[in-house]
Amino acid sequence: MGFEQLLGNERLKDKLRQSLRSGRTSHVYLSSGPEGSGKHTLARLLSAALMCQSEQRPCMGCAACRKVMAATHPDVIEVTDPEHKNVPVKQVRQVREDMFIKPNEGARKIYIFPQELGVEGQNALLKVLEEPPSYGAFLLLADNPEKLLPTVRSRCVELSLTGLRDDVMEQALSGRFPGRQREEILMAVHQSGGWLGQAVAVLEGSDRSVQTQAFAQAFAQRDALELTRLTVGMEKWKRDQLIEELEQWRKLLGQSLICRSTGGTVTEEVRRISVSRSGVELMEAIKELEKCIRYAQGNVSVAAICGYLQWALR
Repeated sequence: MGFEQLLGNERLKDKLRQSLRSGRTSHVYLSSGPEGSGKHTLARLLSAALMCQSEQRPCMGCAACRKVMAATHPDVIEVTDPEHKNVPVKQVRQVREDMFIKPNEGARKIYIFPQELGVEGQNALLKVLEEPPSYGAFLLLADNPEKLLPTVRSRCVELSLTGLRDDVMEQALSGRFPGRQREEILMAVHQSGGWLGQAVAVLEGSDRSVQTQAFAQAFAQRDALELTRLTVGMEKWKRDQLIEELEQWRKLLGQSLICRSTGGTVTEEVRRISVSRSGVELMEAIKELEKCIRYAQGNVSVAAICGYLQWALR
């Protein structure tokens, strides 16, 4: 199976196969693409290939490949901190020290960074990127590689993921969701922008927070009191948390607008909003949410933005 587990991206996969055959692999890779693009899948497959004990790497059959794909290999370490947006610099320094302890059982020791690194953390990591031990390897994942310092990015082999064709997406989603109607599959494909993970999230509804579900119900029912209660409860949120939530609301209304145009639907929430709100109302609400996201990315206070939303989304 190998790299075929990553759909599309044939040129990227051929590049990796060639480098593995020639033995000219890098010690730092940067896997980039938006949410749902396959960055985590690629990082896991590349880690398996670097650890693989067979000629055709990754073979997915040897002990090393199986352990990497099951996330149980002791020499493949994911560096994350769910309590913070960025990996703390203290944790990066611990990685830097741990790198010089030889692998437990593999030929390599691989650190995967699926979470963003701040400037301080990048500078701390840079010291070991410049002169790593021969067995060391780093896989950095980024939605936007421009966020990395030029000194870090210049040391990476960049693996930029590309979107999938509609027919590839439709086939993959039909196999994963055999009970869904074709119009639902096609709507998810249309909304995903070519990113399989985003299409899966649309069909599963897995990207809907509790607040987004409450917003969907209140907005569909034109319940101004509930919308006020909901936004008041968000006034003390952190800025990044608010931006993420408003992005979910914007995406939900975008799906509802498409639903009104095509007649298809992927979730009951989308259907209810598309029935209760006109196209003009949905477009205006989307514009207001985009405005509030820009405000949150600037210097406007979270409380002020929530107060504005109480009026804008009535």
